[in-house]
Amino acid sequence: MAGYKETPRQKMIGMMYLVLTALLALNVSKQIMDAFLVVNESMETTNDNFSKKLDNTYSKFRIQYQLNPNKVGPYWEKAQQAHTYSNRLAGYIDSIKYIVMMRTEKLETLDEAKKLNLRNAERKENYDAPTRYFIGSSPDGSAGEAKILREKIEAYKKQMIELIDPKFRNSIKMGMDTKGPFYDADGGKQNWEMHNFYRTILAATVTILNNLKAETYNTEFDVVNHLYSSIDALNFKFDRIQAKVIPKSSYVFLGEEYQAEILVGAYDTKQNPMVRYALGTDSLTPANFKNATPLEGSNGLVVLKLGGTGEGLKKFAGIIKVISPLGDTMSFHFKDEFIVAKPAITISPTKMNVFYIGVDNPVEISVPGSPERIVPSISIGSIRPDGKSWIVSNLSASGSREAVITVNAVFSGKSKSMGSYKFRLKTVPDPLVKIAGKSEGFISKSLLLASPFLVPEMPPGFDFDLRYTVTSFVFSTSTAAGEGSDVKITGNRLTPEILKTINNARRGQRIWFDDIYVKGPDGSRKINLSLSLKLN
Repeated sequence: MAGYKETPRQKMIGMMYLVLTALLALNVSKQIMDAFLVVNESMETTNDNFSKKLDNTYSKFRIQYQLNPNKVGPYWEKAQQAHTYSNRLAGYIDSIKYIVMMRTEKLETLDEAKKLNLRNAERKENYDAPTRYFIGSSPDGSAGEAKILREKIEAYKKQMIELIDPKFRNSIKMGMDTKGPFYDADGGKQNWEMHNFYRTILAATVTILNNLKAETYNTEFDVVNHLYSSIDALNFKFDRIQAKVIPKSSYVFLGEEYQAEILVGAYDTKQNPMVRYALGTDSLTPANFKNATPLEGSNGLVVLKLGGTGEGLKKFAGIIKVISPLGDTMSFHFKDEFIVAKPAITISPTKMNVFYIGVDNPVEISVPGSPERIVPSISIGSIRPDGKSWIVSNLSASGSREAVITVNAVFSGKSKSMGSYKFRLKTVPDPLVKIAGKSEGFISKSLLLASPFLVPEMPPGFDFDLRYTVTSFVFSTSTAAGEGSDVKITGNRLTPEILKTINNARRGQRIWFDDIYVKGPDGSRKINLSLSLKLN
């Protein structure tokens, strides 16, 4: 592949994919088919890594475009086209992947398919539904989604190769071969559609689609890197290039000094930038340039130090100049501000930097300087004293994503604003519901009969002591003949009739607890998760 070298891990994944594809053609046992799950998870990890590498490449490309839009512009526009083409194909591959999972698993919505881990799929060894979707009723796959997928892949490859100068096109290896030749297990010729999707189990189908997505990203990576390499070597090689002010603190106590580093991001230690700054202004203009203070630096870095004398807001602005590889002087303006004040407010959340909707949230507020009284207010909900702490409550999901606590303190009979603090608003997470200590897997009849209660527990890491009770649920099971039964139950206890059904059930029979409603301090609600257990 041009511009990209495979890691040993990626080579191993590719080898495993080829071996498992061959095994699929030989109709080996379903235990071996489960190995596709391992390859699929590796594919998903590879896709995530490709996405991060692409983001890094586009970031470097964007910097070069900002520095020299006239020269880099044509290559940057092609890179943007490559990104659009790839996102369009990858999005389509994801959409048909979720559709085939939804149809095979008989789910009601695509959202359920998106949340379903392939390893947890009940029908991952089924090939009827994937074949109907991708091949249809045609003998060659022309009536199914596979033909549309092939046409989109071929159109994508044509679009991508046209972004490359014709004399360099042979250096781009796109993969995703749709021409073949392809052969079945008996040596007979097949087209691409039948070779990949005829009688292919769901686990293999999803793996094939994720591999196509990986090859899409790989093609994009090669094309964009080729375009980037077409920019000559005289450009800046920085990851980012812009004026930066990095203060050690924007809040300075009386008697201390303000310190900040002024630099060009990813700066060059071989040259020292020229810096001038002026106090009390938002910009450095020709009118005040002569009165600006020059700063000297070393190793490409300039340090700004300003005394913290006199309370109040302090502003400054300036300009930093660097020499480009072409010998041009490039100027970048900067500005910042800081506050000089006496030690003021300290607010720290008792639990975490979030407030939960529907429960009491403790928070501590303190103001140095021994004020006569602290008067906090909140932008949403209410806040009340609770001993030495405060309680935030009555929060609602009214569209706001944060709550702001503002604190006034009374000194010598006068109220002063001491600042504010933002908290993120989150809903209380769903409790985890268990029966006899189980939420999945196998459970013995004796254990289930001895403890026939649905018990909700808050998930690990949730620090609030909240108590929930189950108010209703639906119990269902299926007989050996495939007949099912649903029973809606009020409360959290299995009825004698259900216990009798469980006692008479066969080993390996599956039972479900769905439509579970719970009641807690934040009210009654239906939880999103359900229980699925097998009897042993």
